[in-house]
Amino acid sequence: MAELGIRTGDKVLLVWAQPSAPAALKQYAEELGAIVGAGCHVSVENMERLLLSSHSASTFDWVLSCLLADSSSIHSSETLAEMARVLKPGGKLVLDEAVTGAEAQSVKTAEKLLSALKLSGFMSVTEVSKAELSPEALSSLRTATGYQGNTLSRVRISASKPTFEVGSSSQIKLSFGKKPAEKPALDPNAVKMWTLSANDMDDDDVDLVDSDALLDEDDLKKPDPACLKAPTCGEGATKKKACKNCTCGLAEELEESKGNQETNLPKSACGSCYLGDAFRCASCPYMGMPAFKPGEKIVLDKKTLTDA
Repeated sequence: MAELGIRTGDKVLLVWAQPSAPAALKQYAEELGAIVGAGCHVSVENMERLLLSSHSASTFDWVLSCLLADSSSIHSSETLAEMARVLKPGGKLVLDEAVTGAEAQSVKTAEKLLSALKLSGFMSVTEVSKAELSPEALSSLRTATGYQGNTLSRVRISASKPTFEVGSSSQIKLSFGKKPAEKPALDPNAVKMWTLSANDMDDDDVDLVDSDALLDEDDLKKPDPACLKAPTCGEGATKKKACKNCTCGLAEELEESKGNQETNLPKSACGSCYLGDAFRCASCPYMGMPAFKPGEKIVLDKKTLTDA
């Protein structure tokens, strides 16, 4: 048992199953007690009574199951979950179980046993050793499970409980605020290169250009408005039409001429001639004509003028 790593003061739960000899079980428990020291640090429990026991959660540092040579039993998922419950965080589990080399309904394979331990909440699951079953253990296992295959062997598995309790929580501080962007450090030489002081303006090596010298006489002349128009603006059509986004002044010229035409249109005396006959006077020259838009020029034939 020294190779397991049990130390003085550790609390150990020893789980046994049939057909364990009482003398062998007593001797094994006494050897464990000598290692952990006095104070009832070793508890002995039968596999079938484990789920009915009143052990508190996170009580034991070690759980040793079916380690006696003549002991053999199948660990159910409920049994493994109970062992994980009574172990302290970081506690160790060492168990022996009969496994088969082929798939069977009543006996697990070594891979299935490792998977069952992981699903029960254990970690660092490792197969330590593998050996043949004793005749007593083999006979008891076949009687209990009804398995008659010849590929049975005994494996020892070690596992540990995580260092935290099941269902424990811890607050995580999250910051979703935007961190201010760090400005890159400026090179002092670069800053000095792009800095212009008043003393630099008086330096004889600095040649300043007179802005008036950049303009000649032609640049100072007022341009002719006709030359500012685009060559194709208003050309190629019977009716002048300004280009889109016109900048030559043709658009303003057309708008101005349109406004003059609207002011020259004849005004109605009653102001409702364009609405139709129902709104016209008895002597309206537009009587009998359809309604028209306000400001629209209406041409009357001679017959209408004579009748009026």
